[in-house]
Amino acid sequence: MDKQQKVWYITGASKGLGLSLVKQLLTAGHKVAATSRNIDDLKKAVGEDLPNFLPLAVNLKEETSVKASVDATVAKFGKLDIVVNNAGYGLVGSLEELSDKESRENFEVNVFGTLNVIRMAMPHLRAQQSGHIFNIASIGGFYGDFPGFGIYCATKFAVVGLSESLAAEAKEFGVKVTVVQPGYFRTSFLTSGSLGVPENPIAAYASVRASQNAHQEGINGNQLGDPEKAVAVLIKVADAENPPVHLFLGQDAYDLADQKILTVQQDMDAWESLATSTAFEQVNA
Repeated sequence: MDKQQKVWYITGASKGLGLSLVKQLLTAGHKVAATSRNIDDLKKAVGEDLPNFLPLAVNLKEETSVKASVDATVAKFGKLDIVVNNAGYGLVGSLEELSDKESRENFEVNVFGTLNVIRMAMPHLRAQQSGHIFNIASIGGFYGDFPGFGIYCATKFAVVGLSESLAAEAKEFGVKVTVVQPGYFRTSFLTSGSLGVPENPIAAYASVRASQNAHQEGINGNQLGDPEKAVAVLIKVADAENPPVHLFLGQDAYDLADQKILTVQQDMDAWESLATSTAFEQVNA
């Protein structure tokens, strides 16, 4: 693929990392199709009548809407090189207090929306025997020790798992897959428009309320990660001959990943003798 003229398809592009990515790509001369639930927000954020920019109003929960947007991208730009599944939102609340509806909705957007895009994009990438899919997960998709973020972490663990399988499935077609697991970046992710809270909170969960308050009041606006630097990394990874399947993004993500790996190794070591004593007894003839 020509590094100077790639066609990118980006979901959740009207704010946050998605918006920063769109702007940097357009500045660099790439062609960009970008989706949002509200096309007016997208046009206002990026600009109108830009020859290399295709804004699209898409409902990621509807296969027909996603298919129409992917088809429109290929129709306008002639191909599809890189897909970035960036759309998603946070949800804070204990597993007990979040309703089935609240939990399923988080999965609908964060997981099934991503799957809808993959299903509609893969036929194009598979036919041309090239392409790269970036699935934006979270360090919360690898390290789940966050009180109140169980459902959100579950959606991102799912994204990591399906990305690993997709990488194995798509390899034979020349399609690369990278799952991105960012730490905290200074975007609008922790604001009310991007972070859901339970309709029926349970006061007994002091640790969950403390975590919720810390994220909304203490961490929000003070994240160490620079979103502009984050998307610059993504663009460099897209140009790499051998990109990683797992891309942890930010020092905090690296630190938490190291902590998780150490904890898992300690548990494995402590229980190895008992946990591996599960094979059938060998009978000697």
